[in-house]
Amino acid sequence: MIPSPAQYLLRFDDLCPTLSVSRWQRFRPLIEEFGLHPILAVVPDNRDAVLKLSPPAPDFWAEMRSMEAAGATIALHGFHHLCIHRGASLLPLHRQSEFAGVPEETQQQWIRDGLALLRRQGLNPKIWVAPNHGFDRATLRALRAEGIRVLSDGFARLPFKRYGFTWIPQQIWEPVEKSKGLWTICLHSNFCPAAQVSDLHAFVRAHAAQFTSVDRVLAELSPRRLSLPERLYEACALWRVEARRARKRSKLGERGRRSG
Repeated sequence: MIPSPAQYLLRFDDLCPTLSVSRWQRFRPLIEEFGLHPILAVVPDNRDAVLKLSPPAPDFWAEMRSMEAAGATIALHGFHHLCIHRGASLLPLHRQSEFAGVPEETQQQWIRDGLALLRRQGLNPKIWVAPNHGFDRATLRALRAEGIRVLSDGFARLPFKRYGFTWIPQQIWEPVEKSKGLWTICLHSNFCPAAQVSDLHAFVRAHAAQFTSVDRVLAELSPRRLSLPERLYEACALWRVEARRARKRSKLGERGRRSG
């Protein structure tokens, strides 16, 4: 059953020692004030230059351990975060991916090594978050072999079962008031403008009682296969997101041709 009133999860992507410390710290008071239990999507061994925004923060791993102890959920967020491959993803939102299309043996090694790196830092990763939403059946087989059976992705309005995994949907990238359903708000703290931070603060204050956690979602919402109406809703929602991204790429291409 779709939860009513709506429930919300926060997810922070691209967390790694070289994150923008000042931008990340804008969110910590809010998390602590309202006792939020976000998903922390951590890159085990970042090699993406875009995410090298500061010298490695000496207390990064201790902070992740502290937040996990307070109820946050650690997610394995790829391995190196290098989205340089062009395989077909189960969610066709981006042309390039870190995992989709990569040989299965390589994916297995990346996932095994990524989990090991996080665990050596005292973390207990429970779920998968794919960079650029890029993953395929081989990724899922590799995750299953390492004991990960939950991922954060998809466009339904409630958690569901598919391919032997529990999917906790992630559908929005800013706070949006909804009447019903489970909604994961995905934020990239490194690049959030000040206005988006203020909007989130206001939204959480207004809806604090509706924020939940991964553990509660799994315990209370009983993920199962989607009904036909919900599969249709999911397909339409995915189409709308794909269409928006296509329009954005088209506009960027047109601007490039005009300036060329």
